[in-house]
Amino acid sequence: MARESKKNTGGIRWRLWLGILALAAVTGSTAMGALRLRRFVIADPQFQLSHRRPDALTIEGLRYASRSKVQRVFAADFDRSVFLVPLDERRRRLLAIDWVEDASVSRVWPDRLMVRIRERRPVAFVYLRSGVLLVDALGVLLDPPAQASFAFPVLSGVREDETEADRSERVRALLRLEDSMGYLMKDISEVDTSDPDDLRVVANVDRSAVSLLLGDANFGRRYQNFVTHYPDIEKQSPGVKTFDLRLDDRITAKD
Repeated sequence: MARESKKNTGGIRWRLWLGILALAAVTGSTAMGALRLRRFVIADPQFQLSHRRPDALTIEGLRYASRSKVQRVFAADFDRSVFLVPLDERRRRLLAIDWVEDASVSRVWPDRLMVRIRERRPVAFVYLRSGVLLVDALGVLLDPPAQASFAFPVLSGVREDETEADRSERVRALLRLEDSMGYLMKDISEVDTSDPDDLRVVANVDRSAVSLLLGDANFGRRYQNFVTHYPDIEKQSPGVKTFDLRLDDRITAKD
């Protein structure tokens, strides 16, 4: 019995070693095959990103971002294999371009690259010492593009020395106002977010510019109530241009 057990054990060991050797041979063959394939796609001309092909670099989603800046990101990739393009690094550089909020880069075999851009969405103008800029929904400052027209209110209360997080809080206050005001937002030319919990606006009512203190809630209802009663308010308080609407049941003229 002992001899038979030893014999069986020896057979199992041989089969195990044969299996390991076979696996090593397959693995080595696969590795060599992968290496040959890599050399092929790097060296073969059919995989090169060519300057001569108009659609070698396809860019989608651009409206305000600079096309030339996007193209420069890939300047070093032309006339070599698309396999060598570091996609993550190229995406990182695209995200550093003005107006680009998100981007993706993908290979289109055998010899093309596809770039998809999602641009930032501006929501207001801001006046700073450096000039007139736009600000997006995340509080990022943007240079106004040439030959573009926007119908946004001015967001005041923004400072050049504040953090992007602080600026984002002011933009969120503006967006809350827009959501509450709806179509009435067309009357608003300026939103003061110096205190995001106590909003002030400049509105055009009956061809007059008035300053309104709206507080932190019920913006649309408070403004609509003011517009409805404005003819009587103007008679009772002629010449007054500032009104406090922070209490829902009353409108107070401010001298």
